[in-house]
Amino acid sequence: MAESRPMPRLFVMRHGETEWSINGRHTGRTDIPLTAKGEDIINERREQLVGPGKLIDPATLCHIFISPRQRAHKTYHLMFGHLDEAPSHVVTEDVREWDYGDYEGLKSHEIKALNPTWDIWKDGCPGGESVEDMTKRVDGVIAQVCEIHRKYKEEGIGRRDVLIVAHGHFSRVLISRWVQFHLCLGTHFNMEPAGVALLTYNHNNLKEPSLTGLNLYAF
Repeated sequence: MAESRPMPRLFVMRHGETEWSINGRHTGRTDIPLTAKGEDIINERREQLVGPGKLIDPATLCHIFISPRQRAHKTYHLMFGHLDEAPSHVVTEDVREWDYGDYEGLKSHEIKALNPTWDIWKDGCPGGESVEDMTKRVDGVIAQVCEIHRKYKEEGIGRRDVLIVAHGHFSRVLISRWVQFHLCLGTHFNMEPAGVALLTYNHNNLKEPSLTGLNLYAF
């Protein structure tokens, strides 16, 4: 029976546009809203992406994890707002953005003025989360998702898909760790506001995690 079930999938969506995503400020703990344009973009694209028979189908969703920041929560509700009922979800700090600590709210050139050699992928954030902290947190999320996928694929428990609505750096770290590379591989990925990544597995094998799509419906 396991062979007959489709491979489970993980959808990772970055929240929509905010004022700080436009001007490049590092937005971790700060709880700012989507812009009006950010909301409009999601509303325009949602019917292509979400609904019965669409890429993200509520009928195949098993678990949904959402960052507590309002920009992520609002993105989720807008994405499912055209349906009669939004699927249940869990709001969890596990999928919050990287904690930028002392660099919260700063632009990259402002951080470089303070620390010319700074590289978030190697140095982490003073007063916030280190590379090791971020790796541990994201690995914990991946372990949860993989167990949900295993139960579905091997035992027929639950449904096929998991959705995470989160943030830019978080998503880039998660993609890197999903494909079993060091967190720093994330510097080579870009997650656009309201973009969706599709993570699944190669060769019908849960031991071969893969990146299958990036920034779906973002342009």
